[in-house]
Amino acid sequence: MALDLPAIVAAVQTHAAASGHIERVAGHEPTNAPGGGITASVWLDRIRPVPGRSGLGSTSVLVVLQVRLQIPLRGDLDDVDPLLAAAADDLMRAYTGDYTLGGQVVFVDLLGQTDARLEGQAGYLAAGDGQMFRVFTITLPVVIDDLFDQEA
Repeated sequence: MALDLPAIVAAVQTHAAASGHIERVAGHEPTNAPGGGITASVWLDRIRPVPGRSGLGSTSVLVVLQVRLQIPLRGDLDDVDPLLAAAADDLMRAYTGDYTLGGQVVFVDLLGQTDARLEGQAGYLAAGDGQMFRVFTITLPVVIDDLFDQEA
């Protein structure tokens, strides 16, 4: 079996696009400043084996994606965090409710069975042009069983 990263990212992007809070959705970490409103970006962070789910014939893996929500810091800054919180809430609910991302993964590791769990963190990010963004980055760990075959 091969890692179908485009299908997994597409499933994550679908939730972001359907949230009603997000204006643009990208399948990569942006290298330049996006426009106004909330932008969601999805990218691969890391892959590692999951010992407790692997056996002698195959290796199951943890795939960690990052989902960054970002909004330019313009206008009334008191409005920014509630907008990001509403979008983050929708996405985290969606990833919890669609536990297998439409059958693309075995499960979203909500509670840290693999030592990575669904979580989010707020912060700030400066774009290359000096524009500041408020960001909320969701760590989205998913498990895929029997991804790598082992040979004896």
